[in-house]
Amino acid sequence: MLPIVDKPLIQYAVEEAIEAGATKLVFVTGSSKRAIEDHFDTDAELEQALVESGKEKLLESIRGIVPAGVSCIYIRQGKPLGLGHAVLCARPAVGDEPFFVHLADDLIAGTPGCLAQMADEYNRHGGSVIAVETVPRESTSSYGIVAVDASDDNRITQIVEKPAPEDAPSDSAVVGRYLLRPEIFDKLENIGKGAGGEIQLTDGIANLLGETAVHAYSFAGVRYDCGSKLGYLQATVAYGLEHPDTGSQFREHLKNVLSE
Repeated sequence: MLPIVDKPLIQYAVEEAIEAGATKLVFVTGSSKRAIEDHFDTDAELEQALVESGKEKLLESIRGIVPAGVSCIYIRQGKPLGLGHAVLCARPAVGDEPFFVHLADDLIAGTPGCLAQMADEYNRHGGSVIAVETVPRESTSSYGIVAVDASDDNRITQIVEKPAPEDAPSDSAVVGRYLLRPEIFDKLENIGKGAGGEIQLTDGIANLLGETAVHAYSFAGVRYDCGSKLGYLQATVAYGLEHPDTGSQFREHLKNVLSE
């Protein structure tokens, strides 16, 4: 729910998913965390008050948080047992269909959005798609790292969770976007706990590699790791400079700050 300029990160995630064609949004959240549900809920009294006060622009922005035809489903992850477990929690809602996994703290600025790019890639070859980007070799221990067969549409041949630099199969790191086929659910059901005592999505994907195609996709755009202080500040500045209401004034402000 951290805001970037005037919208929380989760709102950017929803807009990116809808742009990519998603009409069912499944939020997997921890217990006692209702902020996301409250954000996407409707408030009839507030909307009526805005109508009566003639604040049409604000009313449109509230109604546009979740467009018509898009549904929201909320699932509680009882214990923080890892990303793989969170994905597994969504199985009843997802069913037997391909689906996106979107980690909202990875904010990616791109046109079209990263998920839309990945949907096009999926439509081209039909296999699961994982977004990747090149990272410094010394940073591999913070990511899942993949090795690919470049001659076969960058099909992933190996994926390792947070390897030491000397053990990493490449410098191509998985970031917070996945388009997965439903076969992943059976893998997650059976792999057991991995690193950190958690069910790792990376381990489930590793078990898929010998049975079905999983492709690495180098997206067009800029990723901001909003789970870090520096990444969050970078995203705020970048989006603030591009915002139609704040951009020009914010740019002048930054110039003044930097000249002091």
